Amino acid sequence: MSLIVQKYGGTSVGTTERIEAVAEKIVSFRDRGDDLVVVVSAMSGETNRLIALAADIHSDPSAREMDVLVSTGEQVTISLLCMALHKRGCDARSYTGSQVRILTDNSHSKARIQAIDAHRMQSDLAAGRVVVVAGFQGADEDGNITTLGRGGSDTTAVALAAALKADECQIYTDVDGVYTTDPRMVQGARRLDRITFEEMLEMASQGSKVLQIRAVEFAGKYKVPLRVLSSFEDGPGTLITLEDDDDMEKPVVSGIAFNRDEAKLTIRGIPDVPGIASSVLGAVGRANIEVDVIVQNVAQDNTASLTFTVHRNDLSKAKDVLESVAKELGATTIEADADIAKLALVGVGMRSHAGVAATMFEALAKDNINIQMISTSEIKITVVIDERYLELAVRALHSAFELDQEDTEEA
Repeated sequence: MSLIVQKYGGTSVGTTERIEAVAEKIVSFRDRGDDLVVVVSAMSGETNRLIALAADIHSDPSAREMDVLVSTGEQVTISLLCMALHKRGCDARSYTGSQVRILTDNSHSKARIQAIDAHRMQSDLAAGRVVVVAGFQGADEDGNITTLGRGGSDTTAVALAAALKADECQIYTDVDGVYTTDPRMVQGARRLDRITFEEMLEMASQGSKVLQIRAVEFAGKYKVPLRVLSSFEDGPGTLITLEDDDDMEKPVVSGIAFNRDEAKLTIRGIPDVPGIASSVLGAVGRANIEVDVIVQNVAQDNTASLTFTVHRNDLSKAKDVLESVAKELGATTIEADADIAKLALVGVGMRSHAGVAATMFEALAKDNINIQMISTSEIKITVVIDERYLELAVRALHSAFELDQEDTEEA
């Protein structure tokens, strides 16, 4: 008998018919002898509907009241799923985040989990019940409802698995696992049987939408085995777990992640003195704008240029900040470019293999793709390129590193 935490996203529970199908799947696990805690999201589209209702009432509603509103979507799903389980003779009990006692800080709409009281869930499991928990939500010390941000149901599931010391946390979604890259872009993209927490974290941070970054971080911290599976078809999915000794012999690259939501800013003619990068990027940070890839160059006239990327939605705001900074520092020009994309090779095998960057740059050069920026880590190489060449670049690298070959199936 295993203790499994399962999470079903909005698409998986998007209709009453799909909720019934989820109930059938849960019953099959119960019949096998497993204990189950099930975390669910709001039905597909429900959170957006609730947000639209709020916008009809108030242009700037309070964060506290928004959390009270949007948390109701998951409450609908947990009750309907329990009804579907009861209809099948399966004892089940639903809980909101506050009923479980998922304690968070008081940062409404982006709360962080501080502690979980597993007592009620453990009592229900001991009594033979399936526990159904609303994802995405908790409560602060004063009992105020809080939410964890978009995609927070993944984090809820992993946190519950950690608190209960579950054997596995299974994330059911509309894809059947983690792929070497987006299969909609590359026909030969393959599902990976296994990937490490480090690799998945890098993939998620570079644009892969399969799992939320916070959930992967949580799973890695508490060593919770994660598995991504399809809600709509049977299969083994992809296991996300710790790196082991055998991983040193795995293929160099496990996957290619990319992000189109990038923009690039360059400030030129700033003084080449200590602390200049802090002056520029500090101002950007104080505007609550996240900076990603950074490159600084020094010219022969003792001036410097600083180039960095931000989310495309922050481009206008970041440019305004730079214009203010430019006046203070005497910068000559500011350049903005929204037509870029970020592309990353990810793989723990890079630690023990040389020449990865050279192979990557050679493959891009063959297709006449210019690299604008480069950033590296121990298991990742990231480049910024012109967005119009993104699909060509992904396909070229997928082929260059033979990611469509069956001998990488254990990657």
